[in-house]
This record gives sequence, structure tokens and C-alpha cells, in this order.
Amino acid sequence: SSAKAKGRKLQQWMARKIAELIGMEYGKDCPVESRPMGQTGVDVRLEKEALKRFPFSVECKAQENWSIPAWIEQARGNTLPGTDWLLVAKKSRNSAIVVMEADTFFRIMEGNQNAQVNKT
Repeated sequence: SSAKAKGRKLQQWMARKIAELIGMEYGKDCPVESRPMGQTGVDVRLEKEALKRFPFSVECKAQENWSIPAWIEQARGNTLPGTDWLLVAKKSRNSAIVVMEADTFFRIMEGNQNAQVNKT
């Protein structure tokens, strides 16, 4: 169905973006892979080294009607040890949106601030 195709397309887009960010390959049998539709667990499978570079358990939702609280619960339930959950939501003709815990966001920003300070 077209709904599954939209979900697959978002997962593949997210896998490609993560792979580009961390400098690794994506695709079938690569360190970064979009999980086949209908399988349980995270939507973007990351091998050990990829997970070190991108420590998030990714849940993707490409839908017109949003159920953010339910999606967050699903993302939390699929969170792998040592990672934070990350929800990527998208409606047709709109940009993808990332949802995460505020504490996670501020921890990342704190790390970026420390990196900037160390550069000067």
C-alpha cells in the first residue's frame, strides 16, 4: 500500500542521512540499514560501530494523522541499551520532524558547547 511505501521511504531517507552523518555505508547488509517493513524493533538498524557513532534507537512514522504520545511509547519500548530514543515523524509535503527527550537534547547541546569552548 502507499502508506507502507511512505513509511519505507522515510526509513530509507533516515538511514541514508545517518550513514552520511557518521561516514558509513547504508543499505542491505551494511552498517546502517532500514529495517524491512513489518519487523519489530527499531526502524533503522545500526551495527555496533554505527551505534557508537549515532547512539539513538530510531522510530519513523510517515502518517497524516499524528499520535505523538503513542509513537513516543513505541520508541521508548524499542530503545536499545546504551542509546536514547529518537522519533522521526513526517506528513506528506512537509519536512520530517525529530522528537526526543528534552534532557537528551540538552545533553547533546552541552556536549556541543564544550566542543566549541575547547576549540577556542
